[in-house]
Amino acid sequence: MADINLKGMGVALITPFKEDESVDYEALGRLVDYQLQNGTDYLVVLGTTAETPTLTEEEKKNIVDLVVTKVSGRIPIVLGLGGNCTRSIVEKLKNDNFDGIDAILSVVPYYNKPSQEGIYQHYKAIAEATTLPIVLYNVPGRTGVNMTAETTLRIAREFKNVIAVKEASGNITQMDDIIKNKPANFSVISGDDGITFPLITLGAVGVISVIGNAFPREFSRMVRLALAGDYNSARTIHHSFTELFNLLFVDGNPAGAKSMLNAMGFIENKLRLPLVPTRITTFEKIRDVLNQLSIKC
Repeated sequence: MADINLKGMGVALITPFKEDESVDYEALGRLVDYQLQNGTDYLVVLGTTAETPTLTEEEKKNIVDLVVTKVSGRIPIVLGLGGNCTRSIVEKLKNDNFDGIDAILSVVPYYNKPSQEGIYQHYKAIAEATTLPIVLYNVPGRTGVNMTAETTLRIAREFKNVIAVKEASGNITQMDDIIKNKPANFSVISGDDGITFPLITLGAVGVISVIGNAFPREFSRMVRLALAGDYNSARTIHHSFTELFNLLFVDGNPAGAKSMLNAMGFIENKLRLPLVPTRITTFEKIRDVLNQLSIKC
């Protein structure tokens, strides 16, 4: 298993679309360059924020190929590979090409609502199917079931290639329990921009960020300051984004992030159904906040 450092700010890349809803590969390339030039520590490709359920297999392959080529080994790449059919994920892990991929991010199975034992057995099968490092992803607001601290710790202790959890349960007590009792080689990563600062103070190693799509330099600086123990400076940056944290998700993800990137001139404000752009009122509020932050829009 290759070593990978997921300390700092990872960015869950959006997928830009043209007006006809085809993938805008040119815009995606510009966004990857923007991340590379502005302090992002690693990229997460084909996560939820990428609208992955609406992408074809060919589009997914083209996106991964573009990002891997653009990055060219300069920062780690984490690939989203999850689902609610364990057998399908295992087959992909055994048969697909993972050249240029440094780790896998795999979400708790959604819709099926498995028991804690079912979640454990799901990740056991995934861990045993690959030598790639694996990041668990707990996001009960989307999956319909919470992976408890007990289950997370059980998996972390038993499978050495399971190296971290992206925690987006919103339950600080649960996250703190994992941080307190985890093995030394296992990390907790914030899955929510708004609680990244307090979670780092408890011992998290960083964030897989949505807002980092638009503000990689500023948000990665906040993460680094917090990790260095400069809490006053980090808190100032954290508070400057408080309103944007709320606007980011009020109309769903990645609608907020795409509105921000559109206002900044990076992409068309297009999503694929069933997702739609933010409401006009939300978009106007985003523009107002960007202007207050002296961000060109």
